[in-house]
Amino acid sequence: MDLLFEFVEIFLHLDKHLPLMIEDFGRNWSYIILFLVIFCETGLVVMPVLPGDSLLFATGAMCATTPPSFNISVVLVLLIIAAVLGDTVNYWIGKMVGPKVFRKDTARFLNKKHLERTRIFYEKHGGVTIILARFMPFLRTFAPFVAGVGAMSYGRFITYNIVGGTAWITLFLLGGYFFGNVPIVKHNFSIVIMAIVLISVVPPFIEYARTRIRKNKQGVTPSSPPEGNAG
Repeated sequence: MDLLFEFVEIFLHLDKHLPLMIEDFGRNWSYIILFLVIFCETGLVVMPVLPGDSLLFATGAMCATTPPSFNISVVLVLLIIAAVLGDTVNYWIGKMVGPKVFRKDTARFLNKKHLERTRIFYEKHGGVTIILARFMPFLRTFAPFVAGVGAMSYGRFITYNIVGGTAWITLFLLGGYFFGNVPIVKHNFSIVIMAIVLISVVPPFIEYARTRIRKNKQGVTPSSPPEGNAG
């Protein structure tokens, strides 16, 4: 039982226990564990608490140690596959669950009208959402699920899934590889990760602000003449 708790602790906070994981499980098993963590964090909607950005950055840093703890090329390919496969599984879970959950027109929350609105949103903005959500903790776990619920076409989804997954893994993994062992970064690891996450969520807020401004400008022009001016 103690061994099970130890494994769960390492699994949930893997970014802090990478050296211990390699020591306890060896390099080959460590590759498998890294794959499973990234797959579960992106593929299972109930697992948004798993480490993502911090794990990738820390793994990249360990690839740059002498001797390297991991092979950067192997990790890069392996985790891109895990990220793309995870989102794909999450999408199909949402696609299967959606029609069964959103069945009634009278339900307050889970009704067909909400499902239709979700479908329309993902047809218009789904690609950008899938890519940007990769860089936002929690949202990257729910975005592919909601895309499946909203019946976003799989052809569009897989394209943006591959682009977003590749960009996310590459950016954080190589960021850790090139900068993770710089003293000022190494001693302020948590602050660096927070800064990267904050920077990554700026574009969606800018786009949201632009959308609100456009809607407000459009709302200034009345759609019909004011009362009293007719005739």
